[in-house]
Amino acid sequence: MISFAVIGGLLLNVGAYLTFKGRIYESVMVYLLADLCWIIMAYERDDLWGVASIIVGVSFGLLAFFKMQRGEMSKSLNKDDE
Repeated sequence: MISFAVIGGLLLNVGAYLTFKGRIYESVMVYLLADLCWIIMAYERDDLWGVASIIVGVSFGLLAFFKMQRGEMSKSLNKDDE
């Protein structure tokens, strides 16, 4: 049987590949799915501190994603603008 840890790891590899190909928005969505797998895994193991820390990390990731989507990070991503 395949575990949520393995599924999350596979999704992490897919996200890294998408990042490498320059498909940032798609990779963030895949990373969020991987995080969901790890939240489920931590919950199944009764690791509530793990669940809480993953949720905090996912929250910051979502905030960064929405900030990128609105174009607010374009200046920090383009070093030529400095």
